[in-house]
Amino acid sequence: MSKANKKKKVVVVFGTRPEAIKLVPVVKQLQRNSSVFETVVCTTAQHREMLDEVLDLFDIKLQYDLNLMRRNQGPLDFTIKGLAGIKKILERENPDFILVQGDTATTFVASLAAFHQRIPIGHIEAGLRTNDKYNPFPEEINRRLTSHLADFHFAPTVRAKDNLISENISKASIFLTGNTIIDALFYVLKGIKKNNNCCDKFPYLKDKSKKVILVTAHRRENFGQPLQNIVSALKKIVERNKDVIVVYPVHPNPNVKKNVDKLLADIERIHLIVPLNYADFVYLMNQAYLILTDSGGVQEEASSLGKPILIMRDKTERVEAVEAGAAELVGTNVNKIIKFVEILLNDAKVYSRMAKAVNPFGDGAAAEKIIKILKERI
Repeated sequence: MSKANKKKKVVVVFGTRPEAIKLVPVVKQLQRNSSVFETVVCTTAQHREMLDEVLDLFDIKLQYDLNLMRRNQGPLDFTIKGLAGIKKILERENPDFILVQGDTATTFVASLAAFHQRIPIGHIEAGLRTNDKYNPFPEEINRRLTSHLADFHFAPTVRAKDNLISENISKASIFLTGNTIIDALFYVLKGIKKNNNCCDKFPYLKDKSKKVILVTAHRRENFGQPLQNIVSALKKIVERNKDVIVVYPVHPNPNVKKNVDKLLADIERIHLIVPLNYADFVYLMNQAYLILTDSGGVQEEASSLGKPILIMRDKTERVEAVEAGAAELVGTNVNKIIKFVEILLNDAKVYSRMAKAVNPFGDGAAAEKIIKILKERI
């Protein structure tokens, strides 16, 4: 094989379940183009069990597993270990470029390690901003630093592209692709339709007289009083609305689980369940009447499923969902959460308007666009 026709080696790095879900479509596209790319998949295992089920679901094989997850490990401790581990992998593989996703500690340390070895960096889901360096913490700084290390910026939305341009990132290096989470979501939805046995796992969904509120709340900035506010709001919502059930997959982090179990266990019509595999979670999202979340990815997925979203954060980097009318930013104020939930429970016009809002996050072909760009540019 001539040098001109030599395969390009790409190292794909991720550490958490959301990263893996959003990178799976890209890995699959790289593997479909195996005559052009040699793909090396690496994880730091910043999440462990929750990450492994995604790899199993999509049949992704790892070439490297740093297995850096430790109980109650702080972001800085992880960053130090992650940087050293990824440095060794990049030295061994000497890739033509690396791909990272989003805003985790893994994303930042992989980009920094690649920069020091002059390896080109592709950043997927580039350009999200809240413009508050402590909210979300540490993600806002992770993604800002990654943007100034990266060579290719795959922006999911026009707003994300504009954010990058405003920070003097070269326009020629920014590509509007949509978000790869929509690719993964559509893939899983097809599988659910073919093999619809998920309903057997959630017997409380069989009562069609009840409206299901799906809750996810686990972000670091909501630890302590904000999470207690969320829990108090959920308790009052089911007390005041007899036609509602709450389903809450509880994150295993003790800062979350201890408080949630203490205050919500054994309350009628509140179902505290273990974290779900991705396919089951997509099924549950699709069955929900509305979704309360502090997650970033859920904002994107719920918009695609036509589910109204109440965002339990003070700021969101997915402003597009709010602007499109699919989401409302309610923070962690007890009364505000209750107010907006009850509006959606009782006002059909408001509910319909949010449910029918246009999804701003793409058409499910983001990974294909990214690989096409890489073929042309690398």
